[in-house]
Amino acid sequence: MSVFFLDECHLLWGDVCGYIWGKSNRRIEVPIVNERQRQTYYGALDYFNHEFLTQAYPIANSEHTISFLDYLQAQRPHQRIAVIWDGASYHRSQEVKDYLQSLNAEHEQQFWQLVCVRFAPNAPEQNPVEDVWLQAKRFLREFYHLCDSFCFVKLLFELVTHGRTFNFPKLFEYAVFPRPT
Repeated sequence: MSVFFLDECHLLWGDVCGYIWGKSNRRIEVPIVNERQRQTYYGALDYFNHEFLTQAYPIANSEHTISFLDYLQAQRPHQRIAVIWDGASYHRSQEVKDYLQSLNAEHEQQFWQLVCVRFAPNAPEQNPVEDVWLQAKRFLREFYHLCDSFCFVKLLFELVTHGRTFNFPKLFEYAVFPRPT
């Protein structure tokens, strides 16, 4: 069995180049070419090996949520998967419920292929994926001077997230999952 923490990130051009603090403790404005440029990422942190998997999508919605769940299954073929995520409306949508029903219909509950569990409502601090997003955005802000286009911002963001391993303290708060044998 694989266990993933899952979340979405909406990367905006303004996340990187909005402002910086100068040596005189004054906020320095940095011109933003296009504030509307954005990229949505779905990300999943593997509880056992701490690998982070990402996929880019135009927006977060039910269709892309299902696509990302398919992607996770392709990354862990022949394994059952548990996903722990927040209560976003597209996670709870009828389309996602129907997808899970069709995927698990022929199995008893204890052998479902994909199980989704929600964090407590309004508690992003419980999700270690939030720490991955924060670290990636912090990296982008540190190297904002390299980011002359939003295309390069996305490239850097993907470089510091996808396929990397992370060992945030939050990961060790969930000692209820037995290590697979």
